[in-house]
Amino acid sequence: MEFDLPTTAAAFIAVIAIGVVGLIAAPMMAMDTVLMMVAPSMIVFGLIMFGLGLKHGEYRTVGR
Repeated sequence: MEFDLPTTAAAFIAVIAIGVVGLIAAPMMAMDTVLMMVAPSMIVFGLIMFGLGLKHGEYRTVGR
């Protein structure tokens, strides 16, 4: 499976948006808390996991 930059960015944004909208819709916490604390942490965690996944894919491609 190959992803180019627009497809990867769209999937990343969609996953974050679904999580944020779900947390806003659920009466668990205030919208301010979700937008100021949860959404940025989801974005940072997603970028870290993307970087780790990218490096793991490069490692597997080399065939060590």
